[in-house]
Amino acid sequence: MSLLNNIGFVAAACTTFSFIPQLTKIRKQGGRDLSYAMLSLYLGGVILWLVYGILLHATAVIVANAVSILLVATAIVMKAIIASPPGVTLEGDPPHDTSHSESENPRPMVIQS
Repeated sequence: MSLLNNIGFVAAACTTFSFIPQLTKIRKQGGRDLSYAMLSLYLGGVILWLVYGILLHATAVIVANAVSILLVATAIVMKAIIASPPGVTLEGDPPHDTSHSESENPRPMVIQS
């Protein structure tokens, strides 16, 4: 295997496997902060890269993008089926307790002089 091919495979592995932390995050926190639009656009780009690699007979491009398609498709499915666990919000703020309103459980007013 030539140096050029080795560079291609290492680069492909880095970019392809960089998506794995997203899958871990979706699994642990849900996929609420990832948009379907981004995932779909990314998937479309990866599919086009795969076609490009096939047309050029570039093995590193073909393998990396075939694996990337599986990873992105997995992310889309996980986002659709895994709800965000309680306590996880977009901003990282703790969830607000909506079990009762202020009018149902009023707090006493303290007046200091």
